[in-house]
Amino acid sequence: MKKLIIFLTYISSNRVWIITLACLDVFFIFLAWLANPDYFINYVALIIFVSFATLAIPLAISIRKRNKTDAIFRRFLLEPDDTNEYLLCEAVPAVLRPYICELGQHLRTQQEYINEQKITVTDYQHYIENWVHEIKKPLSLMTLLLDNRKDEMSPLVHTRMLYVRDHTRQDIEQILYFSRLGATHKDYFFEPLSILEICREAVEDNLTLLEEAGFSVEYTENDAQVISDKKGLMFILGQIISNSVKYTGNNPAPRLLFSIADSADNEQISLSMKDNGTSIPLSDLPFVFDKGFTGDTGSYLSRSTGMGLYLVQKMATDLSITVELKNNSCGGTTVTLTFPKVERPFGR
Repeated sequence: MKKLIIFLTYISSNRVWIITLACLDVFFIFLAWLANPDYFINYVALIIFVSFATLAIPLAISIRKRNKTDAIFRRFLLEPDDTNEYLLCEAVPAVLRPYICELGQHLRTQQEYINEQKITVTDYQHYIENWVHEIKKPLSLMTLLLDNRKDEMSPLVHTRMLYVRDHTRQDIEQILYFSRLGATHKDYFFEPLSILEICREAVEDNLTLLEEAGFSVEYTENDAQVISDKKGLMFILGQIISNSVKYTGNNPAPRLLFSIADSADNEQISLSMKDNGTSIPLSDLPFVFDKGFTGDTGSYLSRSTGMGLYLVQKMATDLSITVELKNNSCGGTTVTLTFPKVERPFGR
Protein backbone atom coordinates (compact mmCIF):
# COMPACT_ATOMS: atom_id res chain seq x y z
CA MET A 1 0.00 0.00 0.00
CA LYS A 2 2.85 2.36 0.87
CA LYS A 3 4.59 1.69 -2.45
CA LEU A 4 1.32 2.35 -4.31
CA ILE A 5 0.94 5.68 -2.50
CA ILE A 6 4.54 6.63 -3.40
CA PHE A 7 3.90 5.65 -7.04
CA LEU A 8 0.70 7.72 -7.22
CA THR A 9 2.50 10.64 -5.60
CA TYR A 10 5.17 10.56 -8.30
CA ILE A 11 2.53 10.32 -11.02
CA SER A 12 0.72 13.32 -9.53
CA SER A 13 3.91 15.39 -9.15
CA ASN A 14 4.91 14.71 -12.79
CA ARG A 15 1.46 15.05 -14.30
CA VAL A 16 2.51 18.06 -16.42
CA TRP A 17 5.16 15.98 -18.24
CA ILE A 18 2.82 13.01 -18.54
CA ILE A 19 0.11 15.18 -20.13
CA THR A 20 2.71 16.75 -22.44
CA LEU A 21 3.98 13.32 -23.51
CA ALA A 22 0.41 12.10 -24.08
CA CYS A 23 -0.30 15.10 -26.33
CA LEU A 24 2.88 14.41 -28.30
CA ASP A 25 1.84 10.75 -28.66
CA VAL A 26 -1.52 11.79 -30.07
CA PHE A 27 0.22 14.16 -32.48
CA PHE A 28 2.70 11.50 -33.70
CA ILE A 29 -0.06 8.92 -34.00
CA PHE A 30 -1.94 11.36 -36.23
CA LEU A 31 1.20 11.89 -38.36
CA ALA A 32 1.70 8.12 -38.61
CA TRP A 33 -1.84 7.71 -39.86
CA LEU A 34 -1.28 10.40 -42.47
CA ALA A 35 2.10 8.99 -43.58
CA ASN A 36 1.26 5.29 -43.89
CA PRO A 37 -2.17 4.01 -42.92
CA ASP A 38 -1.16 0.39 -43.67
CA TYR A 39 1.37 0.29 -40.81
CA PHE A 40 -0.66 2.52 -38.53
CA ILE A 41 -1.19 -0.13 -35.82
CA ASN A 42 2.53 -0.95 -35.71
CA TYR A 43 3.45 2.72 -35.41
CA VAL A 44 0.93 3.22 -32.61
CA ALA A 45 2.34 0.23 -30.68
CA LEU A 46 5.89 1.51 -31.15
CA ILE A 47 4.99 5.03 -30.03
CA ILE A 48 3.19 3.73 -26.93
CA PHE A 49 6.11 1.40 -26.05
CA VAL A 50 8.67 4.20 -26.38
CA SER A 51 6.51 6.54 -24.32
CA PHE A 52 6.04 3.93 -21.61
CA ALA A 53 9.79 3.26 -21.47
CA THR A 54 10.43 7.01 -21.38
CA LEU A 55 8.20 7.26 -18.30
CA ALA A 56 8.92 3.95 -16.51
CA ILE A 57 12.74 4.00 -16.49
CA PRO A 58 13.18 7.52 -15.05
CA LEU A 59 10.31 6.85 -12.63
CA ALA A 60 11.97 3.68 -11.29
CA ILE A 61 15.30 5.52 -10.94
CA SER A 62 13.56 8.41 -9.17
CA ILE A 63 11.76 6.11 -6.70
CA ARG A 64 15.00 4.29 -5.89
CA LYS A 65 16.81 7.58 -5.42
CA ARG A 66 13.92 8.88 -3.34
CA ASN A 67 14.20 5.95 -0.90
CA LYS A 68 17.90 6.66 -0.46
CA THR A 69 17.23 10.37 -0.02
CA ASP A 70 14.49 9.61 2.50
CA ALA A 71 16.90 7.57 4.66
CA ILE A 72 19.54 10.33 4.51
CA PHE A 73 16.92 12.98 5.33
CA ARG A 74 15.74 11.07 8.41
CA ARG A 75 19.33 10.73 9.65
CA PHE A 76 19.76 14.46 9.06
CA LEU A 77 16.66 15.26 11.14
CA LEU A 78 17.89 13.08 14.02
CA GLU A 79 21.41 14.49 13.89
CA PRO A 80 21.69 17.67 11.77
CA ASP A 81 25.49 17.82 11.78
CA ASP A 82 27.73 18.92 8.88
CA THR A 83 28.28 15.35 7.61
CA ASN A 84 24.60 14.50 7.29
CA GLU A 85 23.93 17.93 5.79
CA TYR A 86 26.59 17.31 3.12
CA LEU A 87 25.17 13.84 2.31
CA LEU A 88 21.67 15.26 2.01
CA CYS A 89 22.85 18.08 -0.25
CA GLU A 90 24.48 15.49 -2.53
CA ALA A 91 21.25 13.49 -2.67
CA VAL A 92 18.88 16.33 -3.60
CA PRO A 93 18.76 18.57 -6.67
CA ALA A 94 21.16 21.52 -6.66
CA VAL A 95 18.29 24.01 -6.51
CA LEU A 96 17.34 22.70 -3.03
CA ARG A 97 20.84 22.78 -1.50
CA PRO A 98 20.68 26.38 -0.20
CA TYR A 99 17.46 25.50 1.64
CA ILE A 100 19.07 22.38 3.14
CA CYS A 101 22.01 24.45 4.41
CA GLU A 102 19.66 27.00 5.96
CA LEU A 103 17.55 24.24 7.51
CA GLY A 104 20.67 22.55 8.92
CA GLN A 105 21.86 25.78 10.52
CA HIS A 106 18.43 26.39 12.03
CA LEU A 107 18.16 22.83 13.41
CA ARG A 108 21.63 23.02 14.96
CA THR A 109 20.77 26.33 16.61
CA GLN A 110 17.55 24.91 17.98
CA GLN A 111 19.32 21.77 19.19
CA GLU A 112 21.86 23.84 21.09
CA TYR A 113 19.04 25.85 22.65
CA ILE A 114 17.16 22.67 23.65
CA ASN A 115 20.31 21.19 25.22
CA GLU A 116 20.86 24.38 27.20
CA GLN A 117 17.24 24.33 28.40
CA LYS A 118 17.53 20.67 29.42
CA ILE A 119 20.57 21.47 31.51
CA THR A 120 18.78 24.46 33.06
CA VAL A 121 15.67 22.41 33.88
CA THR A 122 17.75 19.56 35.31
CA ASP A 123 19.75 21.95 37.48
CA TYR A 124 16.55 23.64 38.65
CA GLN A 125 14.95 20.29 39.46
CA HIS A 126 17.99 19.21 41.47
CA TYR A 127 17.97 22.54 43.30
CA ILE A 128 14.28 22.21 44.17
CA GLU A 129 14.70 18.63 45.41
CA ASN A 130 17.73 19.60 47.52
CA TRP A 131 15.86 22.63 48.86
CA VAL A 132 12.88 20.45 49.83
CA HIS A 133 15.12 18.04 51.71
CA GLU A 134 16.95 20.91 53.41
CA ILE A 135 13.75 22.69 54.45
CA LYS A 136 12.59 19.50 56.18
CA LYS A 137 15.30 20.02 58.80
CA PRO A 138 13.84 23.24 60.27
CA LEU A 139 10.38 21.66 60.02
CA SER A 140 11.61 18.69 62.06
CA LEU A 141 13.16 21.09 64.57
CA MET A 142 9.89 23.00 64.70
CA THR A 143 8.00 19.77 65.41
CA LEU A 144 10.49 18.87 68.14
CA LEU A 145 10.04 22.26 69.81
CA LEU A 146 6.25 22.07 69.56
CA ASP A 147 6.27 18.64 71.18
CA ASN A 148 8.80 19.36 73.94
CA ARG A 149 8.01 23.02 74.69
CA LYS A 150 4.24 22.79 74.56
CA ASP A 151 3.90 23.87 78.20
CA GLU A 152 5.84 27.09 77.56
CA MET A 153 3.32 28.48 75.08
CA SER A 154 -0.38 29.15 75.21
CA PRO A 155 -2.76 26.56 73.68
CA LEU A 156 -3.81 29.05 71.01
CA VAL A 157 -0.23 29.77 69.94
CA HIS A 158 0.59 26.06 69.98
CA THR A 159 -2.41 25.28 67.76
CA ARG A 160 -1.56 28.10 65.36
CA MET A 161 2.04 26.92 65.09
CA LEU A 162 0.87 23.38 64.34
CA TYR A 163 -1.44 24.78 61.68
CA VAL A 164 1.41 26.73 60.06
CA ARG A 165 3.69 23.69 60.22
CA ASP A 166 1.18 21.39 58.53
CA HIS A 167 0.40 23.96 55.84
CA THR A 168 4.11 24.36 55.13
CA ARG A 169 4.60 20.60 55.04
CA GLN A 170 1.78 20.20 52.50
CA ASP A 171 3.21 22.91 50.25
CA ILE A 172 6.64 21.27 50.40
CA GLU A 173 5.16 17.87 49.51
CA GLN A 174 3.42 19.49 46.54
CA ILE A 175 6.71 20.89 45.27
CA LEU A 176 8.50 17.56 45.75
CA TYR A 177 5.87 15.50 43.95
CA PHE A 178 5.64 18.05 41.13
CA SER A 179 9.41 17.91 40.59
CA ARG A 180 9.23 14.12 40.38
CA LEU A 181 6.44 14.01 37.79
CA GLY A 182 8.84 13.82 34.84
CA ALA A 183 11.18 11.30 36.43
CA THR A 184 11.95 8.24 34.30
CA HIS A 185 12.15 5.88 37.28
CA LYS A 186 9.59 6.46 40.05
CA ASP A 187 10.09 4.92 43.45
CA TYR A 188 6.70 3.29 44.02
CA PHE A 189 6.22 0.31 46.34
CA PHE A 190 2.91 -1.46 45.83
CA GLU A 191 1.60 -3.37 48.84
CA PRO A 192 -1.74 -4.43 50.37
CA LEU A 193 -3.32 -1.47 52.16
CA SER A 194 -6.43 -1.08 54.28
CA ILE A 195 -8.38 1.87 52.87
CA LEU A 196 -9.94 2.71 56.22
CA GLU A 197 -6.57 2.73 58.00
CA ILE A 198 -5.02 4.91 55.28
CA CYS A 199 -7.94 7.38 55.55
CA ARG A 200 -7.54 7.58 59.34
CA GLU A 201 -3.79 8.12 58.97
CA ALA A 202 -4.33 10.87 56.36
CA VAL A 203 -6.82 12.59 58.67
CA GLU A 204 -4.35 12.33 61.56
CA ASP A 205 -1.61 13.94 59.41
CA ASN A 206 -3.94 16.84 58.59
CA LEU A 207 -5.70 17.01 61.95
CA THR A 208 -4.61 20.55 62.78
CA LEU A 209 -5.98 21.84 59.45
CA LEU A 210 -9.29 20.07 60.02
CA GLU A 211 -9.57 21.21 63.64
CA GLU A 212 -8.74 24.81 62.73
CA ALA A 213 -11.63 24.78 60.23
CA GLY A 214 -13.94 23.03 62.74
CA PHE A 215 -14.39 19.86 60.68
CA SER A 216 -16.11 16.76 61.93
CA VAL A 217 -14.85 13.58 60.24
CA GLU A 218 -16.95 10.46 59.81
CA TYR A 219 -16.21 6.99 58.41
CA THR A 220 -18.42 4.18 57.21
CA GLU A 221 -18.07 0.89 59.06
CA ASN A 222 -17.01 -1.24 56.08
CA ASP A 223 -13.41 -1.57 54.91
CA ALA A 224 -11.60 -2.98 51.87
CA GLN A 225 -8.04 -3.81 50.92
CA VAL A 226 -6.32 -2.51 47.80
CA ILE A 227 -2.88 -2.81 46.25
CA SER A 228 -1.23 0.61 46.00
CA ASP A 229 1.73 2.77 46.96
CA LYS A 230 1.22 4.12 50.48
CA LYS A 231 3.15 7.39 50.07
CA GLY A 232 1.42 8.23 46.79
CA LEU A 233 -2.03 7.41 48.18
CA MET A 234 -1.36 9.45 51.32
CA PHE A 235 -0.37 12.39 49.14
CA ILE A 236 -3.63 12.10 47.14
CA LEU A 237 -5.76 11.97 50.30
CA GLY A 238 -3.85 14.86 51.85
CA GLN A 239 -4.48 17.09 48.82
CA ILE A 240 -8.19 16.22 48.79
CA ILE A 241 -8.50 16.96 52.52
CA SER A 242 -6.64 20.25 52.00
CA ASN A 243 -9.09 21.22 49.24
CA SER A 244 -12.05 20.49 51.51
CA VAL A 245 -10.51 22.72 54.19
CA LYS A 246 -9.85 25.54 51.70
CA TYR A 247 -13.38 25.57 50.30
CA THR A 248 -15.52 25.29 53.44
CA GLY A 249 -17.18 28.59 52.60
CA ASN A 250 -19.36 30.01 55.37
CA ASN A 251 -20.51 26.60 56.59
CA PRO A 252 -20.68 26.72 60.42
CA ALA A 253 -20.43 22.92 60.72
CA PRO A 254 -18.13 21.57 58.00
CA ARG A 255 -18.16 17.81 57.63
CA LEU A 256 -16.05 15.24 55.79
CA LEU A 257 -17.39 11.73 55.20
CA PHE A 258 -15.27 8.77 54.02
CA SER A 259 -17.24 5.90 52.48
CA ILE A 260 -15.96 2.69 50.88
CA ALA A 261 -17.80 0.56 48.30
CA ASP A 262 -16.64 -2.87 47.12
CA SER A 263 -18.31 -3.77 43.82
CA ALA A 264 -18.16 -7.45 42.93
CA ASP A 265 -19.74 -6.86 39.51
CA ASN A 266 -17.10 -4.66 37.89
CA GLU A 267 -14.11 -5.77 39.98
CA GLN A 268 -13.55 -2.31 41.46
CA ILE A 269 -13.25 -0.74 44.89
CA SER A 270 -14.19 2.91 45.37
CA LEU A 271 -13.42 5.42 48.10
CA SER A 272 -15.65 8.51 48.26
CA MET A 273 -14.80 11.65 50.23
CA LYS A 274 -17.85 13.90 50.62
CA ASP A 275 -17.81 17.37 52.14
CA ASN A 276 -20.50 20.02 52.61
CA GLY A 277 -18.45 23.06 51.65
CA THR A 278 -18.56 25.24 48.56
CA SER A 279 -19.74 23.56 45.35
CA ILE A 280 -17.72 23.95 42.16
CA PRO A 281 -19.37 26.06 39.42
CA LEU A 282 -20.62 23.83 36.60
CA SER A 283 -18.52 25.81 34.12
CA ASP A 284 -15.38 24.91 36.08
CA LEU A 285 -16.00 21.17 36.53
CA PRO A 286 -14.43 20.03 33.21
CA PHE A 287 -11.20 21.89 34.03
CA VAL A 288 -10.58 21.19 37.74
CA PHE A 289 -7.74 18.74 36.97
CA ASP A 290 -5.98 21.14 34.58
CA LYS A 291 -2.60 22.50 35.60
CA GLY A 292 -2.86 25.90 37.28
CA PHE A 293 -6.66 26.13 36.97
CA THR A 294 -8.24 27.90 39.96
CA GLY A 295 -11.65 28.78 38.54
CA ASP A 296 -14.12 31.30 39.89
CA THR A 297 -14.01 29.90 43.43
CA GLY A 298 -10.23 29.58 43.65
CA SER A 299 -9.62 33.07 42.31
CA TYR A 300 -10.93 34.49 45.59
CA LEU A 301 -8.35 32.54 47.61
CA SER A 302 -4.81 33.91 47.60
CA ARG A 303 -3.43 30.50 48.60
CA SER A 304 -5.10 28.67 45.72
CA THR A 305 -2.51 27.63 43.11
CA GLY A 306 -4.54 25.24 40.97
CA MET A 307 -1.85 22.56 41.39
CA GLY A 308 -3.45 20.29 44.01
CA LEU A 309 -5.97 18.44 41.86
CA TYR A 310 -3.56 18.46 38.91
CA LEU A 311 -1.00 16.58 41.00
CA VAL A 312 -3.73 14.29 42.36
CA GLN A 313 -4.71 13.33 38.80
CA LYS A 314 -1.10 12.72 37.79
CA MET A 315 -0.32 10.61 40.86
CA ALA A 316 -3.59 8.67 40.49
CA THR A 317 -2.74 7.86 36.87
CA ASP A 318 0.64 6.48 37.96
CA LEU A 319 -1.09 4.31 40.57
CA SER A 320 -3.87 3.15 38.16
CA ILE A 321 -6.53 4.97 40.19
CA THR A 322 -9.47 6.73 38.55
CA VAL A 323 -10.43 10.11 40.05
CA GLU A 324 -13.88 11.64 39.68
CA LEU A 325 -15.22 14.85 41.17
CA LYS A 326 -18.83 15.98 41.29
CA ASN A 327 -21.06 18.43 43.16
CA ASN A 328 -23.48 17.24 45.79
CA SER A 329 -27.15 18.07 45.45
CA CYS A 330 -27.18 19.66 48.92
CA GLY A 331 -23.89 21.55 48.48
CA GLY A 332 -20.26 20.57 48.67
CA THR A 333 -18.33 18.11 46.51
CA THR A 334 -17.59 14.40 46.39
CA VAL A 335 -14.25 13.06 45.20
CA THR A 336 -14.25 9.37 44.31
CA LEU A 337 -11.13 7.23 43.94
CA THR A 338 -11.68 3.97 42.08
CA PHE A 339 -9.12 1.20 42.57
CA PRO A 340 -8.82 -1.89 40.38
CA LYS A 341 -9.01 -5.21 42.21
CA VAL A 342 -5.70 -7.06 42.19
CA GLU A 343 -5.65 -10.72 43.17
CA ARG A 344 -2.08 -10.83 44.38
CA PRO A 345 0.39 -8.10 45.33
CA PHE A 346 3.35 -7.20 43.19
CA GLY A 347 6.69 -5.71 44.15
CA ARG A 348 8.69 -2.69 43.33
